[in-house]
Formats: sequence, structure tokens, C-alpha cells
Amino acid sequence: MHRRKVGLVTAVVVLGTVAASAGASAYATTTTSAVASGSRDDVSIAEYLRQTMDGLGFQEVVDLAPPATAQFNTLNADVDADATTAEQRARQYAAVAAVPQPIVQQPQIDASVLELDDAGRIVSSGTVLMSPQYPHGVVVPVDANHHTTAVRYRQWDTAGWYANHGQGTIDVVPARESAPLDFMSPYPASVLKLMVNFGILRLVDQGVVGLDDTYSYQPETISSLCGPASSNTIRAYVDASLTASSNAATCALIKLLWDYNAMDGLNQAFQDLGLETLQLAGTRPSNGGNWSNAITMSSLDTAKLLVLINGAPGTLWTTPAGVPVTASSALSASSRQLFAAELGQQGWNWMLSTTNFCGRGYPAPGIPQVTADRWIAADGTVTVDGNRFGQDVRPCDQAAQVSFAHKPGWTTNAGADAGIVKSLPGKPHRQYVITVFSNLGDRYQDPQRPATPTGVVPVEYTQKFAQLGAAIDQYEVRRCATL
Repeated sequence: MHRRKVGLVTAVVVLGTVAASAGASAYATTTTSAVASGSRDDVSIAEYLRQTMDGLGFQEVVDLAPPATAQFNTLNADVDADATTAEQRARQYAAVAAVPQPIVQQPQIDASVLELDDAGRIVSSGTVLMSPQYPHGVVVPVDANHHTTAVRYRQWDTAGWYANHGQGTIDVVPARESAPLDFMSPYPASVLKLMVNFGILRLVDQGVVGLDDTYSYQPETISSLCGPASSNTIRAYVDASLTASSNAATCALIKLLWDYNAMDGLNQAFQDLGLETLQLAGTRPSNGGNWSNAITMSSLDTAKLLVLINGAPGTLWTTPAGVPVTASSALSASSRQLFAAELGQQGWNWMLSTTNFCGRGYPAPGIPQVTADRWIAADGTVTVDGNRFGQDVRPCDQAAQVSFAHKPGWTTNAGADAGIVKSLPGKPHRQYVITVFSNLGDRYQDPQRPATPTGVVPVEYTQKFAQLGAAIDQYEVRRCATL
């Protein structure tokens, strides 16, 4: 499984040397050293992203529930996989009577970076796919509208990923049989909540519902994913869905979409915006559950959705049907502002950014973001929905360079993060969107991962994602410095 690493960019080497640094000094040292060591200004963001992903060696992770073990099938559920918590899955992995083994083939990763100007318009982009078919990563060709027809996207299938060498069977976008690239899109996990809340805010803009209306969630059947009946304002459900990643709140919002016959209209809206791979399909009208592989998102279309949420003047792109897309054609200014603010209140900063683990030494520091005050206790530690991280994040807040309005997602077989990065006042300038989808859920870990301290949440992802986030952030600092 171990292959020679090629294209390892200087920033990644530097990141490896500081992975064990603590707190604020880790972020400062990482950024300063990378700038001093060489900027690779001759490399586009697309090729830089590919080289960085290749150099990080994602194939070096180990599988905590390899195919030969008894727990393999029980951990491969492709419906409502979001229902179990990280702590519950950690106990399942511990019960597997086998030594972790190297992942059987190159992981499936779909990553995009959209570089923005000061107004929030896209100035350049890079999308890279990595899979058993593209072990060193392949850059996706895009047109002037940052749209591609070069990829035959397929629905995720966990069993198929093992059985068919990462090759999917169900098309996401029709009439792509002749596309030069063929890629099975990882399940988006809780990043799907971006689509759900986009749909809800469209209903608000249409005057169908109000944010302060009370919605009574009355599921016809109770599921472990969605939980029992509840009642709350739509605003409160939106907040819980986006900041604490509440599955129960999200099920309520999905059922609300079904109650108002808005689901088909939402999926058509994504098509009309030229975001063909975004599909919130297969959910149950009865309770908002049944989150399955029919729910699809590509990194590129998700990044463009975030550009709309971020907002910018004028035409942002033109769809394949020739329709100009503006931020206001997607959501009102007030809805965009609320959406972005909620994403900026994210509690789970532990994939592309790892500030919730500030100072622990592992995982490596990622995007150097500020942590929302609402999650920070008097002792500086973060607790989200009962999950205690146990590290004083105040040193990392003091050294923070950016805000990161994002939504991560995690299951056994999915790890994802998608968000908008903006420099804080007085810090080196950058503004960009970064999105990553992968099959590297928490069953896949770094061989050197230390034991989880007692009483705190386990590290969910390989630290290679944090290293990727930090490397891209440093690249963007250098890019903006030359403008």
C-alpha cells in the first residue's frame, strides 16, 4: 500500500515539522515558516491542491474495521449512518477483534478551493479528485463559469467501493457517460445540512414561513436518527442544525420542507442554479429521516453554493442553460447574512480546522480560525452538545488569523468539511472557499494517533485534513500578498 510520494510541496513539509507544536505558537510558526521556505507562486491553486493532497499520503491511514472483521458489515450502513455518535463508534471499533490494517486502496477524496476577490466573486478555482483510479489526484477541467462536464459523478456505495475498486454504478448527473473522468462521490454526511437550510431560507424568502414561527415536529415514526416529537421556532431549528449539527433539528426541517411540498422545488432550484450534483433526495416525508446515498454533493457545486451564501454583486456565473446567477437570485440579503452568521458559529472545529484541540499536539493545527464564544467555558474549553474537547482554546483564539464559516460532517465512512474563510482585521489578507468530501470517516485513523484522554471526545479524522487546510490557507496568504 505504500507508494512513493511525489509533488510534496514545501508547505506540507513545514507542517509536518510543527504538527506537535502547542497552542498559539503552532499557528504562528506554521504560517511564518511556510512563507519563508518558498511560495511556489508558479503553481496554480488547482495544481497546488493536487500536489498537496498527493504529498500528504492519505493512503497511509489505517482501517479500524478492516473487511475481514466481524464488525465490518455492521459499520457499513449506508442509510442514516449519521445516527451514531463518534463516541458510540469508538466503542464499536474497540470491540473489533483485529489489529488495524492499512486501508485497502487509495481513499476517495473530492476537494475544491474557490479563490475570491474582495467583493466575494470567484477569480479562480481548483478541483481535485483522488481515488483508486486517480491515486495521485487529477485536476478537474472547468469552464469560465467554474462548471465542469468532464466528470461522470456516481452515487456513493460503501460495499461497491470495496468490491468495484472505487467504481460507482448509479449516475448523479444524466448524460455523462462519455465524460473523461469517472468518480464515485463520497456521502456528504452532515454537510447535507447546507442544502436543508438553504431550502428553509428559500421558504422564508417566499413568505411561506417565518423564522420566528413555531413548528411542531410530529414524526409518524420514531427513528434513532431523528428522535421524538419536538416543538421550536424555525430559527432555533436552523441554529441547532448548522452550529451543533443536530440531526433531530435537521429532520424537523426536512419534514417541514415535505409538509409544504417544497422538496421538489428545492432540488429544481439547485438545477436552475447550475449546481447539478446537489440533490437532497430519498428522505422520508413521514419523519425527515432516511438519509442515504441518494443525497449527493460534489465539492465544486458545494463551494459555489457557499459563494452564493457569502454574497457578491453582479452575475457570479452563467448556468449551462445560459441563465445568469446572482446571489440575490438564490437568497435574500437577510437570509444570506443569517446563513453565513450561523456557519460562523460552528461548534465542531476539528477537520480542516482543529482549534477545538488547541495545544494538544495532535491533531496538527489546521486553518487558524477564531472559535465562537458560545462554546467556550470559563476555563477556555469547548463543549458542543455534551461533547467535551477539554483543551483551552484561548491561546489559539489570540493567534487566530481568520474566521471560518463552515459545516463539517462525519460518519463511519465519510469525512467532510465545507466553508468560507475570511481574514480577521489586521491579519494577512485572504478570502476563499474550501470544500472537502471523502470516505475517510472515523474508522480510518493515523497510525500514530495517541490515545484519547479520559472524558473527552475522540479525534474524528486523520490529521492530514488539518494539514491540507493549513497548507491551502498559507498558499492563499501568499497569493493575496502578491496582488
